[in-house]
Amino acid sequence: MKTRFIDLVAIEVYGGKGGDGIVSFRREAFVPKGGPNGGDGGAGGDVVLVVDPKLTTLADFRNGAIFRAEKGRSGGSSNKTGRGGEKTVLRIPPGTVVFDSDSAEQLGDLTEAGQELLVAPGGKPGKGNTSFATPKVRAPRKATKGEPGSYRKIRLELSLIADAGLIGVPNAGKSTILSAVSAARPRIAGYPFTTLNPALGMVRMARGFSFVLADLPGLIEGASEGVGLGLRFLRHVERNRILIFIVGAGLEMEPAEQYRTVREEVMAYKPDLEELDEIVVLSKADLIDEEEKTTILETLPEGSIVISAVTGLGMDEFLRRIAASIRRLRDAEE
Repeated sequence: MKTRFIDLVAIEVYGGKGGDGIVSFRREAFVPKGGPNGGDGGAGGDVVLVVDPKLTTLADFRNGAIFRAEKGRSGGSSNKTGRGGEKTVLRIPPGTVVFDSDSAEQLGDLTEAGQELLVAPGGKPGKGNTSFATPKVRAPRKATKGEPGSYRKIRLELSLIADAGLIGVPNAGKSTILSAVSAARPRIAGYPFTTLNPALGMVRMARGFSFVLADLPGLIEGASEGVGLGLRFLRHVERNRILIFIVGAGLEMEPAEQYRTVREEVMAYKPDLEELDEIVVLSKADLIDEEEKTTILETLPEGSIVISAVTGLGMDEFLRRIAASIRRLRDAEE
């Protein structure tokens, strides 16, 4: 069964209530008035988000779902402390940004495997009457209740993390390229907007070198202002190390206009993306002749690559260019 791709969800989280302290006294033979021995309660469980690198979607969460951690147990006689409540662990994919839904405050940006974020602390435990004994008050009949755990409504937004992202207008050929170079099988058809969700593919090169390539949904003019699902789509652009602009031959919009439109929308969404490496690719070259290729290349940035995922034209150079950029970036980070 195919997993649904979910990249935006709001949930409610409750920390567990702290356990109550109790009032208790020693009852021993020949000791009619034993001292206090009421134990403290256990702490309430926390709700914690943990990054699981095996996940690529928020499909495990239902919008509006409620998650509660376990309550702490009450204290016992003989100064026994109640057991603490089990924490609730919610596993999320890398690239999840967490917001407080009420204040819009960003609580965390979780990108590394195993990274944790406490989103709802458990309540503090109550005190048993042993804790209130003093030289003057030797038999206190006082105990406190455990405190409620914290409550929060949070919003999870996923921005997929990839080494390089394929960006272009609808039907530019991005999905065909991804399926040609990886084991990913995004939906492909001869009409626009067949890719409504990002897809990731692992590209394996020689000598054990590999990188992750993302097929991002098609962008249209006005995407950065929310036209269509533009803002949702653009969110997945910002996590890529390299932006690969795919312009398709044979479309109603000229390749140079495709490049200009998409690039302007990307930079309007987040100007910092200007600093990323950029590769421009003319795809579907099997649909045009050599003269048309030359004419189109003159309208695109210098160094643009011509490819055809159908015939294999230029695909080796395409992958070498991406791999060289990724190696350079990884070396710089190390």
